[in-house]
This record gives sequence, C-alpha cells and structure tokens, in this order.
Amino acid sequence: MTKRYCLTLDLKDDADLIAEYRRHHEKIWPEIAQSIQDAGIADMEIYLLGTRMFMVMEVNEKFSFEAKAKADAENPKVREWEELMWKFQKPLPNAKRGEKWMLMEKIFELEK
Repeated sequence: MTKRYCLTLDLKDDADLIAEYRRHHEKIWPEIAQSIQDAGIADMEIYLLGTRMFMVMEVNEKFSFEAKAKADAENPKVREWEELMWKFQKPLPNAKRGEKWMLMEKIFELEK
C-alpha cells in the first residue's frame, strides 16, 4: 500500500538561480536517486510556479520521515546535495531554523 505526501518550499527569487536549479533536477546525482528509492519513496515529482515548489511523494510501508532524515544525515553525498540545494532554496516564512520542505495538510478530496 502506498501513501502520498505533499510538501512545499520556495526558491530564491532569481531567474538565473531558478534556471540552474532546474538544470540540476534534469539529471539528479545517481546517489540522490538511490537514497530516495532506498528510503521507500516509490515516486516523487516536483512542480514549480514562480518561486513556489510543490513536491508529491508516493511512499511504501518502509518510509518514515525520521528514518529518511537519519539516513540523509549519515550519507555524505546527500549532505553535499542538500548543501548545494540551499544555494537556490529559501525557507517558508513559518519554517523552523534549518527546515526546508514543509509537509502540507490535505484539506479536500473529491469523494468517489
């Protein structure tokens, strides 16, 4: 059984930085893709409008945010990637210090 999480984050309002960020995501480092899959994330998409990003993650029963954070902290390549991404990203106004992607609350679902 899969579960879906939706998260959001802003990019810095700089056209050149946004273009560079997009280029990085056209072909992410293989170690990053592997760490995402190893965490139990079956699918991930990121959408962009202006500076606002929206991420959709489909995860399996293996996934937890805590386990992913721990694995990321122990992986030098993931830490390098995340440090590079901070060049482009900026936290949302209500983010805690160091907090990046923020979990969104589902407020509507069309009944079937």
